[in-house]
Amino acid sequence: MKISLGILGAIALLCLFGPVFSGHPYDQVYRDYVLIRPSVFSHPTPSESRAALDAIASRMNAEAEASQEWQGGLRLTLRSTRPFDPRALRAFERSDVFGPAGILSSAKEGRELEIAVPLKPAVFLFGTDANGRDLFTRTLIAGRISLAVGLLASFVALTIGVAYGAVAGYTGGRTDVLMMRFVETVYALPFIFLVIVLVMVFGRQFALIFIAIGAVEWLDMARIVRGQALSIRKQEFVAAAEALGASTPAILWRHIIPNAAGPITAYLTVLIPRVILLESFVSFLGLGVQEPLTSWGVLIADGARNIQGSIHLLVFPALFLGATLGALQSLGSTWHAGAFEAAYERRDKASP
Repeated sequence: MKISLGILGAIALLCLFGPVFSGHPYDQVYRDYVLIRPSVFSHPTPSESRAALDAIASRMNAEAEASQEWQGGLRLTLRSTRPFDPRALRAFERSDVFGPAGILSSAKEGRELEIAVPLKPAVFLFGTDANGRDLFTRTLIAGRISLAVGLLASFVALTIGVAYGAVAGYTGGRTDVLMMRFVETVYALPFIFLVIVLVMVFGRQFALIFIAIGAVEWLDMARIVRGQALSIRKQEFVAAAEALGASTPAILWRHIIPNAAGPITAYLTVLIPRVILLESFVSFLGLGVQEPLTSWGVLIADGARNIQGSIHLLVFPALFLGATLGALQSLGSTWHAGAFEAAYERRDKASP
């Protein structure tokens, strides 16, 4: 349990604060660094700087010669058949590799320039995607979205399921029968298809995604709470509250739901990874969050499309998703075992 909590805490903290220190905005496109492989070393490499230099010189209709390192940058000579317009040097500033260029000397009536250009150091721990965006930052931002959807959609499912199940279980009789028949009817519908229809009807806004997922994930919670309510309503303290004239909402709020908190909490730890996995699947189908935002499902879908040439696009989001789901499942199993042990202890104490 401690290991699972530690993994979840580390992932949550990394997703929350990691993008602040990564040095790369999640939506910034580096055109000179497309599909860069993961590395702890700084870019640009000599080959990358040379390729960027040749591309800039080609756009300027010039030749770049005699480049050499100079105070953290390059010192080089540009030659052209026509005099250089100093404004053309802004091409270096717009590059992802170089900074603003400075003219050291001019010769041959402006057709030959000696310039110094600084390099822009950049580190891409997880590499870059097909658009040249930093995968490390996008993986952490995707973690924020996936975890937020998991928590918020689980909260929606918790609210609906607990309220619905408590009312059905405590009321009993025909009301209970009708309410549970509705639950069974919804169960018969294709689960994933229902979520996709809700997303298609209401759009792919961030809020509507977790509402749509939570609106179909409350069924199991309702059945669990109903079973607990059927058992708790027969207890003496509930009969005493009814004899004192307590209203039905008061009994549900003060007696039924608090005494069912153990199984509710245990199932909630299982519900959260289910919701995260469902959101990832919906995003994998292209019905998730909109660009430039992303989620682990979106990144995994992008990685699957580029798996042959750039497997790192799939590996890192899949590792984060797998570690989160594994930790939550382990935590849920522990909570389940604790809830059952507590239930057996209460039963043994209640037995004469």
